[in-house]
Amino acid sequence: MRTVSLALVILCLATPALAQDPDEKQIAQERAQAEREAPLIMDILGVKPGMTIADVGSGGGAVTVVLGHRMGDGKVFATDITERALRLTRAYVEKEGLKNVTVLEGAAASTNLPASCCDAIFMRDVYHHILAGSLDAFTRSLLASLKPGGRLAIIDFTPDRGSQLPKGVPENRGGHGVPIGVVEAELTAAGFTHARTMPKFPEDDKYPLFLVLFRKP
Repeated sequence: MRTVSLALVILCLATPALAQDPDEKQIAQERAQAEREAPLIMDILGVKPGMTIADVGSGGGAVTVVLGHRMGDGKVFATDITERALRLTRAYVEKEGLKNVTVLEGAAASTNLPASCCDAIFMRDVYHHILAGSLDAFTRSLLASLKPGGRLAIIDFTPDRGSQLPKGVPENRGGHGVPIGVVEAELTAAGFTHARTMPKFPEDDKYPLFLVLFRKP
């Protein structure tokens, strides 16, 4: 099961009244998955307590909250583009009593993070929904938000054959999702250095997510 993310929230923009807040069972499932994935993300990104990390597309905030507990005196930024996702994340952060988490409203073409603020950024199940008209500006914004030497992890999935291309995304996606090679090419073109590709993330997961790791020169 995927965590609630920016990608899911984007699908609800046209019909916000239909979007329901997660129930207790869903919250528990997402928290359990976040507890499993967050330490893996930190390890791959080389993040340690005291550093700064950003969850771009925080959705319901489960991964953000787990990171907040693990980062100690470090800082966690969480961004999303809808009021609902921001409300859910802020409420979750407040409930957990976290003082090291800052929730910011993102934009289609910008992270809205401060320049050079982060040691690491990750996007989980989000990148494939960036719109064609925003892609170049958004990838440049990711680069600008990282410190020199900072790392970016794109966690996403490849499209199933014959799946419908979401409206407004680049046609090179080839369906609902994004090919690994496209991610590698687009972020490299934005100025990142490709560091590592994991065709399956987590490696023992049944759901076919991949992870591509980049570094800012």
